[in-house]
Amino acid sequence: MKKLLFILGVSAFIGCGPSTTMEKSWHEPGVTVSSSGNQKVLVMGLVKDESSRRIVEDNLVKKMPPGKAVASYTIVTSEMVKAAKEEALSAMLTQGGFTHVLMVRLADVEKETSYVPGTTTGYYGGYGRYYGYGAGMYSSPGYYTEDKNYFVETAIYSINPDKLLWTGTTKTVNPSKITNTIDDIAMVVTDQMKKDGFLIK
Repeated sequence: MKKLLFILGVSAFIGCGPSTTMEKSWHEPGVTVSSSGNQKVLVMGLVKDESSRRIVEDNLVKKMPPGKAVASYTIVTSEMVKAAKEEALSAMLTQGGFTHVLMVRLADVEKETSYVPGTTTGYYGGYGRYYGYGAGMYSSPGYYTEDKNYFVETAIYSINPDKLLWTGTTKTVNPSKITNTIDDIAMVVTDQMKKDGFLIK
């Protein structure tokens, strides 16, 4: 079994909320990763605006062992991301001595509408209560709720060779704060990696 060393620390991922669940995952057969070793990972948040990108990358870097991960915005400008030139990125990764790339992107947003039925309550005591049945009844009308489901894809690549090692898609319902959502996703992803046998202690 081929064993690769990787810096993604299980104990560093904390704070999982019930609003995030794993939808699907895949990993390269026969490949495992460990939190030890002389590794250097580039963390990339592939999001639309620069401020969100920096928040995502900074928070993920903080969850990894000190000195083992680098936020991509510190070396890859927003213009370079928009240009999306693979050759330039590959050259930068090689020159920087990176061994892995961790990419996170918002894959999809879906709206889900649900109907919550109304309720009716009455009093069924003695005949006096029954006589006043009409007055004793009260109702709350039904209503519709709309949830937003955010699907986030996390992918881990090795640099040499350039190969996808693990990928997973999470679903987060009505996320509030981006930092809390990152914590949730990180915990769910880590748990799934362990279940898949990809991440080992």
